[in-house]
Amino acid sequence: MPVMTPLRRILLMFLLCMGTALADDTARSEALIHGDNERLQQLLALEWDVAMHDAGTKDWQDRWFLDGTRAAVTNTPDGMILTAGPIPRDHASHCVLWTKDSFAGDVKIEFDYWRLDTIQRWVNILYIQATGTGVAPYDKDIDAWSQQREIPYMKSYFNHMNLLHISFAAFDPDSAHDDYVRMRRYPTSADRSFSELAVRPDYFDTGLFRPGVKHHFTVIKRHSEVHMRISDGEKTMTFSWDTSRFDPIVEGRIGFRHMFTRSARYADISISTLSRRRP
Repeated sequence: MPVMTPLRRILLMFLLCMGTALADDTARSEALIHGDNERLQQLLALEWDVAMHDAGTKDWQDRWFLDGTRAAVTNTPDGMILTAGPIPRDHASHCVLWTKDSFAGDVKIEFDYWRLDTIQRWVNILYIQATGTGVAPYDKDIDAWSQQREIPYMKSYFNHMNLLHISFAAFDPDSAHDDYVRMRRYPTSADRSFSELAVRPDYFDTGLFRPGVKHHFTVIKRHSEVHMRISDGEKTMTFSWDTSRFDPIVEGRIGFRHMFTRSARYADISISTLSRRRP
């Protein structure tokens, strides 16, 4: 057997390390594409009790309240249309539609979504279990300080609310990617900047969110794990996150945020909590 020279040994070690790194990158890429669908299926099999259902066809003010004076909510036979204000880069043209009810514990959120705009920039956001920080004047009950959000500055939310944020139908024309899905855990603090609110991984180039196409969302928050499945009739994708490095989110309202100029229709919105019934 030929003697391996030091140079050849170094080269072999380098190639082995490169192969391991490529395998790790491939595994990470696969995780980004697929999420943890098996775990999502396990959570879906748990016993869930519907706490709120809204077809989106009746008066939205029965179940919701709105941040943003330039936004509009319209009920139609096909669902509820949420339209942000018309002026790009105008903070007053943001909006958030909040449930009047608050939901405690683990939650399952399902809804149908149609993107009505064709704007390849800015984002829609799902807010999960929002409460105020409790530091005056930001009461735990966010409805108590809703007048301070008539202009729905983003900073009013990420600085003063406890919640989970999922960006979807999100577009950044300065990015190399077509779209992205991203999670954040609010709020900021003296020790945590806005950029540090991100919960990895980010998901890019999903191919979802075509205008006018029905998308069915299923989102489950169970303790520190969050899973989201989106199906547009042609493809289904699962997205998964672990929030365990943050304090747990245990209760709060559900909200849909549109940045300026964005518009979508929502229907068959169902929010469930994990059953407390004993077998």
